[in-house]
Amino acid sequence: MIKNYQIGECYCQCRANAGSATVTYILTPMDLPEAWLEQTAKRHDISIVAIAGMDWDNDLTPWPATGVPTGTPDFQGHAGRFLKFLAHTLTPAIERKLGLERLTRRDLVGVSLSGLFTLWQWVVSDEFDSIASLSGSFWYEGFVDWLRKQPMPAKPGMAYFLLGDKEAEAPVPQFRSVAVDTKRVVEYLRDNGIRTEFEMVPGNHYQDGIPRLTRAFEALYTSSSRQG
Repeated sequence: MIKNYQIGECYCQCRANAGSATVTYILTPMDLPEAWLEQTAKRHDISIVAIAGMDWDNDLTPWPATGVPTGTPDFQGHAGRFLKFLAHTLTPAIERKLGLERLTRRDLVGVSLSGLFTLWQWVVSDEFDSIASLSGSFWYEGFVDWLRKQPMPAKPGMAYFLLGDKEAEAPVPQFRSVAVDTKRVVEYLRDNGIRTEFEMVPGNHYQDGIPRLTRAFEALYTSSSRQG
């Protein structure tokens, strides 16, 4: 059964699996279909929490940057503040409400700007074990250069990346580097011993959102990815 909670400004759709050792948080710009949450939690024997309602352009960006597309408000770069809220307020509150007392693994899934945040927080914190970034906004000003200067910490889990093969043809010029940027991200993680999977799939940004999420969950929770 889906349970809904409001934590701060965030709206959480929750599907708890009694006794499951893993909870997966999804940072999403919109509500997800309840049937999909039910089916996916059952299939993989996990609990799922879909989080919406954050300030998408500002809570998920790691530092201030010029707005994209040109002429839109600048990004404020409040990711550090949002990570603190996520780690110290939202996840403890949700896990108490759901009775998730036997957790051994927390994972995080993001798409677009939340895919950018998902990787950024994995580098700077140990809050989540594995991550999935779907169409991550790695075009973000200075991000790839910043990443490739970081000493990549050892991670117990894996990083999954997915990108549409038409995304580099976006009408917004700043978005067109995303394929090259994503490949540079994946290359850097692999060079630093991180277990990484990257899939290029048909389509553009935000296309086939639920099938792409399903692919990410299959990658994270197959028998091989559960190891280590």
